[in-house]
Order: sequence, then C-alpha cells, then structure tokens
Amino acid sequence: MFLDRAPMWMLATASAIVVLVASARPLLGGGGGLPFNGQQNPSQSAAAQDNCAVCHSRLNEQRLSAPVALFSDDIHREKGFGCAACHGGDASREGVEAMDPRRGYIGKPTRERIPQICARCHADAELMRRYNPAIRVDQFTEYLTSVHGRRLAEHHDAKVATCASCHSPHSIRPASDPQSTVHPTRVVDTCGGCHADAAYMAPYAIPTDQLALYKKSVHWHTLTEVGDLSAPTCNDCHGNHGAVPPGIDSVGNVCGQCHAVQGELFRASRHAAIFKDIGTPGCVTCHSNHDVQRATDALLGVGEGAACAACHSADDARGRTAMEMRTLIDALRSEHESAHGLLIRAERSGIEVSQAQFDLNSAFDALVKARAAVHAFTVAAVSAPVGEGRATAARAYARGVRAHEELQFRRRGLAVSVVIILTLIAALALKIRQIERPTGPVGRGPRSGDRHAP
Repeated sequence: MFLDRAPMWMLATASAIVVLVASARPLLGGGGGLPFNGQQNPSQSAAAQDNCAVCHSRLNEQRLSAPVALFSDDIHREKGFGCAACHGGDASREGVEAMDPRRGYIGKPTRERIPQICARCHADAELMRRYNPAIRVDQFTEYLTSVHGRRLAEHHDAKVATCASCHSPHSIRPASDPQSTVHPTRVVDTCGGCHADAAYMAPYAIPTDQLALYKKSVHWHTLTEVGDLSAPTCNDCHGNHGAVPPGIDSVGNVCGQCHAVQGELFRASRHAAIFKDIGTPGCVTCHSNHDVQRATDALLGVGEGAACAACHSADDARGRTAMEMRTLIDALRSEHESAHGLLIRAERSGIEVSQAQFDLNSAFDALVKARAAVHAFTVAAVSAPVGEGRATAARAYARGVRAHEELQFRRRGLAVSVVIILTLIAALALKIRQIERPTGPVGRGPRSGDRHAP
C-alpha cells in the first residue's frame, strides 16, 4: 500500500543501495564468517572461531562484555553467525588484527548504517532462503518508505527507529518467541519505549499517551487476558517496517482488515463520504483509536453515552433512525434472553429442550448480524436480520412454554400418583392390622387333674 505512494526517486535509491551493498559484501563481511560465497559453514567459521566473543567475555567493562552474554540466545548465533557478521573484521584472529579495517571491521555501526547492514542478508532472497524462507526480503525497501526511514534519509535524524531499535541487538529472537521484543504481547512496549517517552518525543509534537490508552482497550484485553495473539497491536494498524500513520481516507481500510463486514457496510454508507468531506476519519470517530472499548448497544441511539449523539439528536431524521435501529436491536436481544432463560430453566428441570436451544443460536447469530448492520446506517439493513431473529426466538420461547407446561403436567401427575400410593399404603397397613388382631377370648384347655379328664 505504501510502495504505491512512494516517490520514484525513493524506490530507485532503495534498489541502488541493495545493489551497492551486494557488490560490497567482501569488504563489509570481512573474514568473520558471513557465508556470502555459499561455501562456508557458519557454525564452523563464526561460532567455532569467534575470538571476538571469547575476548569480550573476559573484559571487566560491562558495556563491552554484556553483548556476549546476550548473544548466547540470539537467533543469528543459533544459525551460526558470529560477531563479524555485523561488525566486520576477522573473528579467527585476535586483538588488533581482528579489528583491522582492511579486514572489513566497522565497529559499532552508526544509526544511518544499521538498516544497510541488516539488508545485506535480509534483502538477499537467495541467502534468506537457506536459513528461513518464510521471512520477507522487502523490509529494507519498505523501511525507506516509512516515517522512520524517510526522516533518517532526508533529515539524518539520529533519534528515529532503525532495525536495532525494535529488534534488540545481540538478543534477537523469532517473533513467535514470547521473549522476543516484537512478539505480539511485547511489541506495544517496544514501540512505547520511544513513543511513550515525552522527553524523547518532544521534538516531534506527537502525543505520548498511546501506550497508556492502548492498555485500557479491548484489543489489549483480548491479547493478554484472553490470549488471542491475532488481536491488533501497534504494527497491525501502523505497519512495522513501512510504518506510516493511517490517513483519514484509509482508517476504515485498516480497521476493515479484521472487521471486514463492518468496514464494507461503512464504505457503502452515506457516512463514509460525509466523513471524508469534513475531514473526519471513519471508525475512530465513534470507536476511538488506541483506547478502543468493547462495542455495546449503548453506543447506538441518542441517549447518554451513545456515539450517534455526538452529531445527532432525537429531533433530526438521522437521530430518529438511530433510535429506531436501537429499538429493533433491543427487542431482539430481550426476546432472545427471555427464550434462552426459559429453556435453561426447563433443561435444569429435566425437560429435553436441546433442539430448541440449538435453534435459538440462529437468533443470536441474527443479533450479531444486526449489530454489524448498523454500520450501514439504515433501518432496512437492521430490520432484516432482526425480523429473522425474532421469529426464531418466538419459536424457541413457545417450545420453552410447552416444556414448562409438560413439567407442570408431570408434577401434577406425580402428586396424584403419590396420593394414590400413600392411600394404598394406608389401606394395606389397616388390613394387615385387622388380620393380626384376635377375634375373641382364648379358652382354657382341660388339665390332667380334672375329674372329667379321660
């Protein structure tokens, strides 16, 4: 998107630099193990013979020894690259000989040189194919079109971000690694390292509250608490290597990358053209940008807290449209909740209502569609899914009513059965007592001493 707007001189410059650094590889790479000739094994030439790391690890000065400790977990070291891959020189030698400029030693790269040094490998498709074919090789070209790259090239601004600003030199990890500075959960703090620093950003007259606002947003909640790594962070909206703030006419496209249905409806609505004419960006006008909150039905209408109320009132036609859309959605939500609650109570009472519950899901889907349809800003767009959803909710509610009637019938039948059973038990008990009760006095039998005894 940004390359289409980039000046031809900038693209030509990018191409020229790529060609230039490619032709200068022998000088820039030195003898430290950059496998540009396609023959060396990095693990042998860089890792096994890296005297730079051996020497620096023994130094007492933290500034010189700390990078060695950090580099132990770096992805480049894992792939077999050593110090000389970026700093030049000959890592197989020691002391001054290893840092001989004639061997390509460049020391600590200047800020302006860092993108070119990284591009020696990362802009080389053939080389990157050997190590990680999935990594794009146009980052350098994109960087030249970014706000950072343009300021670096045109104004020689030593404060702008370069590769090392975001990728933490000496401890670079894959973006999928949770400890990486560009992992989705950490990239916001990486960007905030500069953009949340008021003193650092003072020369640019840019707000520095973006980080604090973003950490109050639904996107941050979804990313960190829900664990959804697809939730947007800084680079999803602003770009990473080609970082450029979205313009008024492109905000909707940026948000539409995730919210595709809403974005399409908004672009076809009257509001899209009106917002553009008055210089108001879509999406963020109603939902904000960095501190985006979870969208609720309260945003619709002209009541307190409604986004529509910022421009409309109950007295104008558009305000009445908003109110009517809100009424439709409230009706569907209420009927869905009533049917759902009735079915849940029936289920807990032991009545089979699983099919009705399954069918009721369609009413909730209709509610979701209706909420998205409000971005068309017409009653007709909302009423269609609402009508379907209310019909489904009504059928589910009727099934719930029948389930409760069945439950009452069962309870009445159970009560009658209990009464009958208790009556039978009582009658049986009485009968048993009658059978066991004596019928008269017990007579004496003749005794052996009686004279009438035989």
